Amino acid sequence: MSLLSALSIVWGLMLHVSFAAPDDQYCVPRNTVPFQNELKLFREDGIFNYSTMLLRDELGVLLLGAREAVYALDINDVSVRKSAVYWRVTEEKQRECTYKGKHAEVECRNYIRTLHRVNDTTMYVCGTNAFSPTCDYMTFVNGQLRLKGKQEEGKGKCPFDPFQRYSSLMVGNDLYSATSINFLGSEPVVLRSSDLALRTEFKSSWLSEPNFVYMDFVGESVNSPDGDDDKVYMFFSENAMEYDFYSKVAVSRVARVCKGDMGGQRTLQRKWTSFLKARLDCSLPEPSLPPIVQDVFLLKDDDWRNNVFYAVFTPQSSLSQVSAVCAYTVSAIRDIFNEGKFKTPVAVETSHVKWVMHTGDVPVPRPGACINTVARKLGMNRSLDLPDKTLQFIRDRPLMDEAVHPLTGGPLLLKKGALLTRIVVDSVLALDGQRYAVMFIGTENGYVQKAVNYDGEMFIIEEIQLYETSVPISILRLSATKGQLYAGSASGAVQMAVSNCSRYESCVDCVLARDPYCCWDFSSRSCSSVHSFSSSSSNSVIQSLKEGNISQCPQPAPVAAVDFNLVPGNNIQLPCQLHSNLAQVLWRFSDQTLHSNNKYYIYSGGLLLLRASESDAGFYTCSSVEQINGKKTYNRTVAVYRLQLYSGPEEGGGTTPSTEVTNSSNSSHSGTTAGPGPGPGPGPGLVLEPDPTPEDPVSPETQSDTSRVTRLEVAVGLLSLLCLSLMGVLFWIWFQGRWECFKLPKRATDSEAKRQSAEYMSIPNRTSEIKLLGPEPGGARSANNNHSAVEFKGNGEHHFTPMAKISSLDGLGYINDESEI
Repeated sequence: MSLLSALSIVWGLMLHVSFAAPDDQYCVPRNTVPFQNELKLFREDGIFNYSTMLLRDELGVLLLGAREAVYALDINDVSVRKSAVYWRVTEEKQRECTYKGKHAEVECRNYIRTLHRVNDTTMYVCGTNAFSPTCDYMTFVNGQLRLKGKQEEGKGKCPFDPFQRYSSLMVGNDLYSATSINFLGSEPVVLRSSDLALRTEFKSSWLSEPNFVYMDFVGESVNSPDGDDDKVYMFFSENAMEYDFYSKVAVSRVARVCKGDMGGQRTLQRKWTSFLKARLDCSLPEPSLPPIVQDVFLLKDDDWRNNVFYAVFTPQSSLSQVSAVCAYTVSAIRDIFNEGKFKTPVAVETSHVKWVMHTGDVPVPRPGACINTVARKLGMNRSLDLPDKTLQFIRDRPLMDEAVHPLTGGPLLLKKGALLTRIVVDSVLALDGQRYAVMFIGTENGYVQKAVNYDGEMFIIEEIQLYETSVPISILRLSATKGQLYAGSASGAVQMAVSNCSRYESCVDCVLARDPYCCWDFSSRSCSSVHSFSSSSSNSVIQSLKEGNISQCPQPAPVAAVDFNLVPGNNIQLPCQLHSNLAQVLWRFSDQTLHSNNKYYIYSGGLLLLRASESDAGFYTCSSVEQINGKKTYNRTVAVYRLQLYSGPEEGGGTTPSTEVTNSSNSSHSGTTAGPGPGPGPGPGLVLEPDPTPEDPVSPETQSDTSRVTRLEVAVGLLSLLCLSLMGVLFWIWFQGRWECFKLPKRATDSEAKRQSAEYMSIPNRTSEIKLLGPEPGGARSANNNHSAVEFKGNGEHHFTPMAKISSLDGLGYINDESEI
């Protein structure tokens, strides 16, 4: 059995090293906010795919496009529907779609994909219409939403496939769209629908099986020193032509076109003469294929040169669960297009085309450039005036050689776990007079991550669960004026405030949250929105975003000790819940720091004291230790327990001192005050619960919730430990090379050996029912004894069962850390 235990310990240490080592480069949300019913939700039975949104602040509505429906919702409360329009496919259209091999009830419906503002009361709307895209105009007048019935061809403006990624943008009266213009989705196009329609060349060097994700407008003509034109930028992924691999590899791109582009006179007639594209660099820390862009948001500044694109990236491989956010300035992208080298195709011996940097002459005017001062001096006032040499060059070489690098040199944020899907960014003016970019990032499991960068330190303030079930967030929209965030998914639309300062109940919680929207108000003793204060109110409010400095906060109230009765031989559970995901737990007993071993088992929900003895009586303190900005440590006392040797009911009830411990940035502080002693204690052989004394700060509801979680964690730990033991035995058997080595030496009789072998080797026998309890005492139980023992069952259920037994806890003897499980 010694070899078995040794091998099990080795397996545990290996798991500890591989899974428990912290990695600071991946961000962890400080707080997790579970689903709350008070969130405003809109959905209608029978309607799905709430994935298109248009905010109309001036009309007070959020226009929401779904499958065969468009809703006008109250912008202040999306659960209130003001009006609706239902746009269903005809039976004929649905039948035609079905004949072409599509699913009648899924794909052959009308999914609203395009919603754009035309004027004060009119919107432009397009739907897939059973793989026959159609567009129309829609008005919102006197609280009523109406389709005008002026249907027009939607090919090139809206995708055929309701689940294909695409992007579109309305600039003036011109619609820019990036999608596919055929039923099979094999002919991609970037199209401008206007009096002078333009499109991309149908060549793989222009677009190679792209997935479009975002499009936006930048007014670069404003105060331009070189007389430049406005631009439309688009983001997408496509198959790379510059990589020489045996299989296709996708890369992320940014492309642009000029607003004033009119096409060429002979070459590139009715085609873009200004279409340029470049690779987006956003390197993940572990070796992998290039990550794929999923969504982009343009945070605009008064000076367009300071505009920043924030982009979400996910890995190509399904084996990786690392997402990233990278930021790119408009100036950096502009420099690549205006001054960078081009890539050019060259033929190699294998009759294969390879793309390399172009080292030859570049025509003047520069290919792909908008009409600017240089072109006008040469007598070229329109793209129609550009020479064929310039147009032929850009027709064959639309790709830039250099990639666009992130603003910070690498990812702003790296996140493990559920992949990121969508992003919006708000610019928040804090009390220190600085503006901070607060990112709201949707995930594939229905959460929103709220993150901000403080001088290079990426900090996720909190993650909020928006949906009760795990559904991907398919769209995010932000109303900065209303301070509201809107999310859409397949199951409904949700509205949440950008901040909920009342969630932080104390000065310390408010300041350590480091939320740019919130500050602590000393006068009202509450965490309030910064919008109601100014920088001149610095004496009455506190906000410390970069440092998390809580020195001005009043000292929190001392934590009163909770009395426990100690019965020798029993197992005692002391619950302790941390206030932050970033905090580590620290347990101390009589000024000694405790670690998981054969005596103590420390886990996220508390401490389990195994086979208590008289020497274990004393004070146990649970502290939350949190690193702030990687520089300072904040130590918060969460719970204090006093274990006293139980002397029987006839000796209880005396007055004994209790302890109160205050929070500080040091390891621990304590003081002694007088308080009532414990009442009658429980019978022997039980996992003890705290006595219901008036000083008990933990409510029964909290005790119950904590116990459920902690018991489950202990059960999982024990089951994992048994699995590791089995793996160690199998490894031992393999190492010896013969099954005879499996026989264990007899310690007593053959029957006892068989029993011991069953206890340590039979997984069904060990996991069918495990109960943690001390020895059962003789004699009758007290009638008023409601204390319970921790019971774990192999089917995952866990609850307190009175007076249950435990056969052995030897398997816990080598646990050194909770993360080994």
